[in-house]
Amino acid sequence: MKKVLSGITIECIKGDIAAQQDIAAVVNAANAQLRIGGGVAGALHRAAGPGLEEECRSLAPISPGESVITGAHNLPNRYVIHCLGPVFGVDKPEEKLLSDCYRNSLRLAEDSKIDSVAFPSISTGAFGYPMKGAAGVAFQAIKDILPELKNVSLIRFVLFDAGALKIHEQCMEEALGV
Repeated sequence: MKKVLSGITIECIKGDIAAQQDIAAVVNAANAQLRIGGGVAGALHRAAGPGLEEECRSLAPISPGESVITGAHNLPNRYVIHCLGPVFGVDKPEEKLLSDCYRNSLRLAEDSKIDSVAFPSISTGAFGYPMKGAAGVAFQAIKDILPELKNVSLIRFVLFDAGALKIHEQCMEEALGV
């Protein structure tokens, strides 16, 4: 599913976040220490190679809602934007912190003159954020920041399975009027 708002394409696909060859920056659903982990962090770090973790050392730790940027190393992208999503039920206010992940990541992309960004579903894996709630927060955050974006022309959500894709498409339709 694809929508164009204010000249910016927003889309949802099922796929592998570590294999987005046409995207300048992929977003890592990182842990506070920016180390290899499970889920998205594990997939991106494994594909990028040990140089990514090495580059991340001086940037850690980060706080929930915060984003930092590194090179992409062996990934097919130029950059990795790392953000720490909230642990659902622990980090408060979780909706604001999750929204900050998307806004701060897109501001970092904008400041770095990045034209395309791919997001995973932040905080919905080991951090336990319910998928539908997280997707709603994500699309509202994107809708709110669109007027600030001049360099970013493509925002892609890369979802791991058909269920996550369906939820994101529904929330995209609700928030953006697709």
